[in-house]
Amino acid sequence: MRTDYCGNINSSYIGQTVTLCGWVNRSRDLGGVIFLDLRDREGVVQVVFDPDLVEVFNTANSLRNEFCVQLSGEVRARPSGQVNKDMSTGEIEMLGKSLTILNKAAPLPLDWNQENSEEQRLKYRYLDLRRPLMSDRLKFRAKVTSTVRSYLENDGFLDIETPILTKATPEGARDYLVPSRTHKGQFFALPQSPQLFKQLLMMSGMDKYYQIVKCFRDEDLRADRQPEFTQIDIETTFLDAGGVMAITEGLIRNLFQKMLSVDLGDFPSMTYADAMRRYGSDKPDLRNPLELTDIADLLKDVEFKVFSGPANDAKGRVAVIRVPGGAKLSRKQIDDYGKFVGIYGAKGLAWMKVNDIDAGMEGLQSPILKFLTEDVAKGILERSGAQSGDILLFGADNNTVVTEALGALRLKLGEDLDLLEGKWKPLWVVDFPMFEEFDGQFHALHHPFTAPRDMTPDELAANPAGALSNAYDMVLNGCELGGGSVRIHQQDMQAKVFSLLGISDEEAEVKFGFLLEALKFGAPPHAGLAFGLDRLVMLMTGATSIRDVMAFPKTNTAACPLTNAPGEANPEQLKELSIQTVIEKKTD
Repeated sequence: MRTDYCGNINSSYIGQTVTLCGWVNRSRDLGGVIFLDLRDREGVVQVVFDPDLVEVFNTANSLRNEFCVQLSGEVRARPSGQVNKDMSTGEIEMLGKSLTILNKAAPLPLDWNQENSEEQRLKYRYLDLRRPLMSDRLKFRAKVTSTVRSYLENDGFLDIETPILTKATPEGARDYLVPSRTHKGQFFALPQSPQLFKQLLMMSGMDKYYQIVKCFRDEDLRADRQPEFTQIDIETTFLDAGGVMAITEGLIRNLFQKMLSVDLGDFPSMTYADAMRRYGSDKPDLRNPLELTDIADLLKDVEFKVFSGPANDAKGRVAVIRVPGGAKLSRKQIDDYGKFVGIYGAKGLAWMKVNDIDAGMEGLQSPILKFLTEDVAKGILERSGAQSGDILLFGADNNTVVTEALGALRLKLGEDLDLLEGKWKPLWVVDFPMFEEFDGQFHALHHPFTAPRDMTPDELAANPAGALSNAYDMVLNGCELGGGSVRIHQQDMQAKVFSLLGISDEEAEVKFGFLLEALKFGAPPHAGLAFGLDRLVMLMTGATSIRDVMAFPKTNTAACPLTNAPGEANPEQLKELSIQTVIEKKTD
């Protein structure tokens, strides 16, 4: 039906007759000559209809936006002075000689000249995806997956599919369950990740596996989460953490170079402890120059209990953020930041303006200054690196509150005050704690198949709180691109980890018996990493939500306005599955 795409027509086609298909992007009558912008996936081309061709001209005059048409015409150079350098087809236009309306379009429910609600955009997603911005993102995503496949396959990786219907295993989120018709009362689970199967593939001798795979998690959503999402899943045999990091860093560097002509350079590495201490986050945005500085040792003897209390508490923390040029902040702005840190449990935000550092105490301005000796104030200024014109913002409470509150404040200040430096700042974060403890129970910080660093099972049991995992996260601009670890490949270590997590032998056998069995038969050392494809494409395209780089995403309530899913099931189907639904009636 066509000889080429609209966006491909350029000066090399001048003098040729071509046939195009697409949608009316815009039509306008300028003094008896109709100018039509025809759009398809690859771009827009201008078509001119002359009134001398009466039948074609009259048909063109009846066109409205989003009519689907086929047309033929001669490609010619645009008149001098009318070249549009912002369009790939801007040097040429077509003289329309035939025109067929393939399908008319009803009045559009979306207004392309204004912002539509996301609900409307998702309900009419097929129209929303016609927008060049959206179609370009999906084309970009397709090229990303193609580049990833090429890179990994050139490095000897095999693309192997793993099951979608599988067994429910605890990986940190609720499973989506699928009832079995042939096994009454029993359920499959949709995989949160291919974790156990990719480990089994390594035990099968596949050596290097990858998969671009759908994963499912029934969890509360936000801008960078969806109930179904896509991973670039990678697993290797006989490679340590450094080997996996080298391969995956090379993959991302290659991707940015090919897709964006960006050289990310070598990725620095930082321990989890340093990231939390300096930036208040395990995925710090290194474009932001602000850091947290600990000052508890300077404040143990001050009379201000807001500071001295946490300073003398083993679980407390007192830290400060130096904001260059921040002395210009108004009292209202400071108060607003105080309300902001309150979201994270902070009881307030102490501050100190450094108006003139050479003037000593006289050059400082702060409500807390009366509680500080000159030596203490001098120590704070020196350690924080304060200069004239700066402001110091303090956090004092238990370690978790201070770290989370100041970490979030650091990000907000960086955005509000336009402090970000550079466009891309990658980072490896390593040496995560093996476990986190709450309610008197250990929980795996990553997942229960992550190996500890340089510990025997007995050493792990003797000091689980101090154990570090052999895990690594790749971070870019404050977003976790992917995470991975060296896996446990010995049965006694896996059994010990399950025990520390409160998983009994009986429970372990029920949930992971097949894995424990496989570990008996010469399971090799193996390690891997998984990238979030949606988040990666979101960052690379500059989108603000992963929903804008997915073809048919769900809303924040995990619903699909386009298909009205989820919906009620047919009662006969439920009966066949031996399922009865119980819906609580609302009471007034």
